Parts: sequence; structure tokens; C-alpha cells
Amino acid sequence: MKIYSWNVNGIRAVEKKGVLEVFISKENPDIICFQEIKAHPDQLDEFYKDYVKYWNPARKKGYAGTSIWLKEKPLNVTYNLPEDIAKEYNLTEDTYGDPNQEGRVITAELTNYFVVTVYTPNSKGDLSRLELRQKKWDPAFLNYVKRLEKHKPVIFCGDLNVAHTEIDLANPKPNKNKNGFTIEERSGMDNIINSDLIDSFRHFNKEPKNYTWWSHFAKSRERNVGWRIDYFIISKSLLKHLKSSEILPNYMGSDHCPIKIEMDN
Repeated sequence: MKIYSWNVNGIRAVEKKGVLEVFISKENPDIICFQEIKAHPDQLDEFYKDYVKYWNPARKKGYAGTSIWLKEKPLNVTYNLPEDIAKEYNLTEDTYGDPNQEGRVITAELTNYFVVTVYTPNSKGDLSRLELRQKKWDPAFLNYVKRLEKHKPVIFCGDLNVAHTEIDLANPKPNKNKNGFTIEERSGMDNIINSDLIDSFRHFNKEPKNYTWWSHFAKSRERNVGWRIDYFIISKSLLKHLKSSEILPNYMGSDHCPIKIEMDN
């Protein structure tokens, strides 16, 4: 089972460039989890008939949104965080609107586990959404994952908008306490890892200079001055089935690159 995740920063743009077709043809994914699709189903659903597609577009056009494409129809699919969790963490009371209405989560239930695609809210350059991240979204999403785990193991993936440790970005010192590398956001990742969840890439690879996002400025991608902010996180019980976890930096078309895991079932 080959599962991929990709923040495409506009799925129509990636498709029009021909990158999506090349990616699917070469990689032949069993499941693809997309983030930041910035599109609605009718804008792309006619393509790639080999996949069953599920879409969760944001209410605001051209913004955020997620999608999951699968070769086989899942047992069940749900969208967003459950209403009771959203209410418990007051997600509706954010200055910028309800993040649970921004198309940020899709959950597909398979026979042996859940697959969740997530596009975590960015705390913004002025950190105006940092409190949302620390006190609302991050704990709410972790609560949701642990709830799912009561039924079967979980694989969740996507753009978590945080570099967890200094090894996960090229220039940690000048970016300390800036969005994506604040103590609060990194603590949110600590909470995930301390909840018997595994950062699949770091399970295999402890080396620096492995990034998934690059700024458009100063030829950052060409110089590999990037951040690792896209993840596959898996339940500890699935570790024995995890064969590999990779970053695929050679696929262009977005400021993020795809990431991949392979499971033996």
C-alpha cells in the first residue's frame, strides 16, 4: 500500500502544468492525500478515473481545502472535526472564522486503519492565529486522532505548518519564535509524539537537509533552504507494518513536494 501526501497549493495549477499526470503515472499511488487544493470537485473530478475522489473544499473559494483519492472505495468517509470536539475547543470563536469550515480534514476508514488528511491552520506572520493553534486546533485534532484510535489505528498526513525540531529547517536560529517554529507550535508536535504516535520519516531518517517546503524567494528550493512541515504520523501499533517513509523533492509545481509511506498491508 503506497500512500502519498502533497500540499499542492492549488491542484488545478499543478494539473495544468502536467505535473500531476506525471506524478500519478510514475508513482501509481494507492491513496493520495492532498492539501490546499483551492478547488471544488467539478473543477477536476472528470480527470483520473482510476480513483474514487473525496473533496472537502473551504467555503471561501480559492482557499485551503483537502481531498483524498483512493483506488478502492473506503468503508466510510467523514469530513472536518466532529461537532462536539469543535464545540469543546471553541473552534468557531476565531477572529478569522471557523477553521473547521475551511476544508481542513477528511477521514477515510479502511479495513485496517483510518487515513486522515489534514491541513493545519497557519499561525500567520504576525502570529495572530497562534492562540488558535496552541489552545484550540492542535489539541482538538489530537483529541480526534486519539478518539479514532479507540476503534482502529490511524495514519494522518499533511501540512502541519510546523518544523518540529531544529533539524527540520535550514535556518533555525533566525526563525526561532517565528510562525512555524514557535515554542507553542513545536509543543503541539511534542504532544503528538508523546501520545504514542510516530513521525514516520524520522523513524528511518535522522539526517538534516530533508525538507518539504521552500520559500519562493532567493532561489530557496534551488539552494535547498527549506522546512520540513509535511508529515506522515502513524499509530505506534502500525510501526511493524511500515516499510518506508520518503520525501520526494524532485516533483515541482508547488512550493511543497510530495511525501510517501509504504505499508505492507
